[in-house]
Amino acid sequence: MQTEKKECCCCSHKTKERTEKEYKDLLNRLSRIEGQVRGIRKMVETDCYCTDILVQVSAVNAALNSFNKVLLANHIRTCVAEDIREGKDETIDELVTVLQKLMR
Repeated sequence: MQTEKKECCCCSHKTKERTEKEYKDLLNRLSRIEGQVRGIRKMVETDCYCTDILVQVSAVNAALNSFNKVLLANHIRTCVAEDIREGKDETIDELVTVLQKLMR
């Protein structure tokens, strides 16, 4: 677990403490995705062929989908399961809303 408490700058009210392994895994995935996006930018800047860029964009989309799957699975196993055990049924509505957004 992280040693210092970090404020969430992008969410309205909830935070989540993650294990050190989960934290590192998520950040490593995001770092790889950032690298891929920088690579795509360089491809555009150096006038690479369109289909080569499209293939790389597809790879980034797949990496983001994989990130979402890992994060969603962790969320269900921890936050959702704990809230259901505590009788917080509104968490189910929240999960349904998130799944609907993800499936657009």
